[in-house]
Order: sequence, then structure tokens, then C-alpha cells
Amino acid sequence: MTEPSRAASPAPPRHVAVIMDGNGRWAQLRGRPRILGHHAGARRVREVVRAADGIGVKYLTIFAFSTENWKRTQSEVAGLMSLFRRYIQREARNLRDEDVRVRFIGDRVRLDERLVRMMDELELLTADCRGVNLTIAINYGGRDEVTRATRRMAHDVRAGKLDPRSVDDETFTGYLDTWFLPDPDLVIRTSGEARISNFLLWQSAYAEYEFVETLWPDFTAADFERIALSYASRERRFGRVPAA
Repeated sequence: MTEPSRAASPAPPRHVAVIMDGNGRWAQLRGRPRILGHHAGARRVREVVRAADGIGVKYLTIFAFSTENWKRTQSEVAGLMSLFRRYIQREARNLRDEDVRVRFIGDRVRLDERLVRMMDELELLTADCRGVNLTIAINYGGRDEVTRATRRMAHDVRAGKLDPRSVDDETFTGYLDTWFLPDPDLVIRTSGEARISNFLLWQSAYAEYEFVETLWPDFTAADFERIALSYASRERRFGRVPAA
């Protein structure tokens, strides 16, 4: 007797990027300081990393702090920087034990030396991990990244290391913070806002987007899995027309 055929599991996106929005509003709705919302959001990251690993997402990039976030109150910015240090200190061993490779993107010049040192140490600690590739964007902005990449490329042209006639998309991509990542297949933004907020502008040219109403601290592993697996039903054309 022939065994009944089984439907193949939907293929997850290889790379998911997440704009983790809504932490401050989550806290304010509960009459609490905004920074407590950021702490609640940080706890949610661990669940989403595990969910990504569970369904086969190889790369996960999260937007933690933008170049525009310096405009927030001094107390909130200081609280966020303290939270980043605490997160690294608390999660470093867990991330390594769970085989998660961590890397950071963004301009580190404005970050304090202690935080930068901790970021470097976490990258080194997890350098041999082969599970989910977790990339954390801190002091990151898409326009800032393109500006810095262009500056580096211009420097190499002036130094005779790069022939301007050879520059193409692939060349430029190699100068970006994300040179080690494939482009995101899916970008998720929480909190009901339908904008990309200067996140991975070059890399997301052909990404699929999902805007959800849920505030980030309420965004569960099940939510992530549902959205990531629904990606398989989308038709990605990359400029082509569907076959007749």
C-alpha cells in the first residue's frame, strides 16, 4: 500500500529583519516609564531568536537604536545604553550556548567605550557559533550607512585601490555594514506604524514587508513563526512578470 503523501512544510525566509517598535507606548499605556517598555522588549528578543532557530530562519537582524534616537530625552537614551550593556552581560553566555552568532552594525563612534568593548567581546565570544546569525543594529541608519560606505569607497578610489569603472551593485554592497549578510527576504515592523524608518534601505529593495498592530513587548514567538511561514505563500517577482 502506498503511504499517503505529506504536504511539504512551508519554506521560511532565509533572512528576517525586525523593526522592534512600540516599547515606549507599551509602557505608557500601563502608566509606567518608557524605559520599562524597553526592558520588556529586550526580554522578547530571546523568544524571537529561539523561534527563528526553530523554523529554520538563518539570519535575524533587529533594529535596536537608530541614528535618530539620539533626539529622545537624555534620560531615555542613557537608560537604553545601560540596557544594551545589561543585555550583553546577561545574555552573552546563553547566546553562545545556544549557538547564536552575534554581530553589530551601525556607527560605533558615538557609543561609549565600555559598550563598544562589550560588543566586540560578544562578537568574539560567538564567532564560531553556527546557529542563527543575530545582527543587532545600534546607532544605525540606512542613509548614514550609505554615506559612510560611499566615503570608504571614495577613499579607496583616491588611494588607487578601486577602479571607479569597476563599481557595481556588488562592489557597493561590500562597503556596507551588512557586507556579511544576504539581503533580507522579509521585514517585520510592529506597533501599527507603516514606515521603514531608515532601516536597511539598500538591502531591502526587494524585501517583503509585514506591518503588524502588536506592540513589540506583546509580539510573541508564535506571531513571529506565523508571519515568517506565511512568507512562503508570497510571489517574489524581482521585476519579472508571472508566467502565462
